[in-house]
Amino acid sequence: MTDTTMPPPEDRPAWGERFRRVATNGRLTAVLILLPPALILFTLFVILPLGESGWYAFYDWNGYGTPEDFVGLRNFEQMAGHSVFATAVGNTVKIIVVSLLVQMPLALFLALLVYRKTPTNAAFRLIFFVPYIMAEVAAGLIWSFVFDGNYGVTASIATTLGIERFFVLADRDLAFYAVMTVIVWKYFGFHMMIYIAALQGVPEDHIEAARIEGASRPQIVRHVQIPHIRPAIAVSAFFAIIGALQVFDLIIPLTNGGPSNQTQTIVTYLYEFGLTRLRIGFGSAVGVVLFVAAVLVAVFYQRIFMRKGTP
Repeated sequence: MTDTTMPPPEDRPAWGERFRRVATNGRLTAVLILLPPALILFTLFVILPLGESGWYAFYDWNGYGTPEDFVGLRNFEQMAGHSVFATAVGNTVKIIVVSLLVQMPLALFLALLVYRKTPTNAAFRLIFFVPYIMAEVAAGLIWSFVFDGNYGVTASIATTLGIERFFVLADRDLAFYAVMTVIVWKYFGFHMMIYIAALQGVPEDHIEAARIEGASRPQIVRHVQIPHIRPAIAVSAFFAIIGALQVFDLIIPLTNGGPSNQTQTIVTYLYEFGLTRLRIGFGSAVGVVLFVAAVLVAVFYQRIFMRKGTP
């Protein structure tokens, strides 16, 4: 039986003919015009900085002149033995956990409430999404005023209740909880919009059929809507993990890593103990570790959770 899905070898166009077709339909011209600038920019601003960071990580260098004091793995050893780095890693892991177990469920819950296209829902979507479009530094400054024990909202609450004023961002036990609260508030709107877009693509007849069969609202959510939006949930979780590894702009105006380094993350640790102290070699070592962690997360997440047919 002859296979009609593929033409016989003698009927297939030769490579020269294929090249002429590509050249004549404009694809080759588009590639030659658009690809080199993109490759140049990617090389200048991504590949070269990464390569230089990997090189500087093996030097004790303050950023001036040419690195000459080769120290091998000493920067990595100092980093591994530094208690503040352990705190920073632990805080980053906590942010990942909170993002997955608090931020994403909250975003999904709100998306289920406002995903239908009505004027009221559109207004609520805008309200919930505004924190995400706000600049991180601006959001950090706003919340630093909220938590201010002298003039902020917490001071007003303490005065109203007749209790002693408290300083959340100066408390070693409360400061990081305040930071995580701000992170959830800032980014849940982004995940909510991902879920809304996915929920609007769920076939309405599937939901109506479930209602006819007597399914309750929670059952429809669990057995109809969530299975349809699993790819969106997987993408949302990936963004949450990668974003947690990069948290920086919110923490600097809030606590600047304090008090007593209790709110440091990996990126703020790199900034505080690398750049601000002119230990560029040490900071590069931290950057290499962060880059490797992000790449490993991306690769394993892609292979495990983003494969075709899996959530």
